[in-house]
Amino acid sequence: MCKSRRVTNFDPLPLNVNQSRAITGKSVVAGAVAGLGGGVVFGMLMGMMGMLPMVGMLIKQDNAIAGLGVHMVISAFIGAVYGAVVGRLALTWVTTAIAGMANGVVWWVLGALIAMPLLLGMTQMVLVIETTQWLSLMGHLIYGLVTAFLFVPLTKRL
Repeated sequence: MCKSRRVTNFDPLPLNVNQSRAITGKSVVAGAVAGLGGGVVFGMLMGMMGMLPMVGMLIKQDNAIAGLGVHMVISAFIGAVYGAVVGRLALTWVTTAIAGMANGVVWWVLGALIAMPLLLGMTQMVLVIETTQWLSLMGHLIYGLVTAFLFVPLTKRL
């Protein structure tokens, strides 16, 4: 007989050995909601740095409100991807934090260093790392951490 383990505040995902770690709608939804939370925090930082109008240019709108809207949609999508991937793993709080930061770094490279310059017609800026990009990396790391730490309780509640 398998004894179920007690879930503590240090158990990010309450899985026991008999539970499947398949991708579930629950983990994708939890990831999307967590991504929105991370997006709010990162969005505030982007707003303070004046970066949101550039994000708005992805939909040909040079203003912060449009930029925040685009940013939040992207944040939810990235969070859903995070939930689909991480929801399959049995993680500790430490590995959850590492996975969140790794997610932030991956999307910093794919989004800020590659996709944004290409989509905005700034091909000479692809993979260029200057002060703005370092600030963006910090924001993406914070996004990843917030998303990871929100994902944990959301998966328990949904």
